[in-house]
Amino acid sequence: MNREAGGGRREADKTSCTTYAVQPGGALSGTVRVPGDKSISHRAVMLGALAEGTTEISGFLNSEDCLCTLKAFRAMGVGIEQTAPAALKVRGAGLRGLHEPAGVLDLGNSGTSMRLLAGILSAQRFPSTLVGDASLSRRPMQRIIEPLSQMGARIESDHGHAPLRISPPDGLRGIAWHSPVASAQVKSGILLAGLYAQGSTEVREPGVSRDHTERLLRSFGVTVESREGRTALAGGQVLYATEVPVPADISSAAFFMVGAAIVPGSELLLEAVGVNPTRTGVLTVLRKMGADIELLNPREFGAEPVADIRVRGRGLKGISIGHELVALAIDEFPAIFIAAACAEGVTELSGAAELRVKESDRIQGMCEGLQALGIVVQSRPDGARVEGGSLQGGAVDSRGDHRVAMSFAMAALRAQGPITIRDCANVNTSFPGFADLARTAGLKIGVLS
Repeated sequence: MNREAGGGRREADKTSCTTYAVQPGGALSGTVRVPGDKSISHRAVMLGALAEGTTEISGFLNSEDCLCTLKAFRAMGVGIEQTAPAALKVRGAGLRGLHEPAGVLDLGNSGTSMRLLAGILSAQRFPSTLVGDASLSRRPMQRIIEPLSQMGARIESDHGHAPLRISPPDGLRGIAWHSPVASAQVKSGILLAGLYAQGSTEVREPGVSRDHTERLLRSFGVTVESREGRTALAGGQVLYATEVPVPADISSAAFFMVGAAIVPGSELLLEAVGVNPTRTGVLTVLRKMGADIELLNPREFGAEPVADIRVRGRGLKGISIGHELVALAIDEFPAIFIAAACAEGVTELSGAAELRVKESDRIQGMCEGLQALGIVVQSRPDGARVEGGSLQGGAVDSRGDHRVAMSFAMAALRAQGPITIRDCANVNTSFPGFADLARTAGLKIGVLS
């Protein structure tokens, strides 16, 4: 029965036929506000569900990924009320108040949902099964299964992939985990399990990863220690309901930043974008390439820093991008590939093997797409070499990857002919309304179904 539920979702994926047809030229201008941050939206619902009292969330991202998290907690008995298009009230069940769901929890395309929920569900007194679509079922889960198992979790998988079948543990114990990769999802899953564990739970990482979970835990009253690649918390702490304002997502803003940066004459203002220092690698990369980017009106938005970002278009130059920036811009690299294709000279990316195990193999997908549009590019195991040139028109397959699809849509601003992008339905996993918003800013985009 479990396999049929997941299998039905995977068969449905094959029928996806949304296509973007983008005409060449134009420029981006005006003022734009992209939707709420996906990472924070997921975590706000999760922590609100585990808290005592009612948490109010504003700016929630109503994307397919985040709705998978919301539906999963509703299936476990958490009362969640949508009070406005981007506002929720989450009536917390407390750490021990979740109930066994009636069936499998289908998390669609959401790796965040699966890895973080694995941590929470590993501590529950009931069994659960996590399934996902074809893309999520290919993504590596052993990286979260292994540390959770060391904590005492009982998880069965398909050779380190979904579905994950989780049985009630005898009890969880805190561990000190040295993660081989800098991953906010893995770190967060371990910390969430650590809330239920005896003793202290510690995660050490080889580089910087997003710290949204730590910031939000503190806002819910949890004591979290963070310093020099180490994050730790003590088990048994109680979460208390709070208000969570969600800033605009810098990963979604990145497509518009690149679109404006590559076209001389563009001038675009992006409002209330989250500028958490663990997420601003895209700003660093674009500025190194010569982009004209200003942060205006910096301010605090709940637990997160935000600013308005103004981008003016001008010529870019190729640069070398090393591993030190990869974790700070991991989701923005598809858009950065487009900036590299439009820059003068060569851009070389290294230390980014993690891009091969995202929603798709993003290195291969971007390289093949750029080659189809006339750009000279070499794919490497951990990155790529991109020679800036003249983008031609053509057809590109996004491989069902939302970020690849949106990146190639922005490429049309500098293309010599129309660009057709196939398999774009998954854009709704992170950025519902992307085409409409991009059109208002000046992108000549049409959607075919």
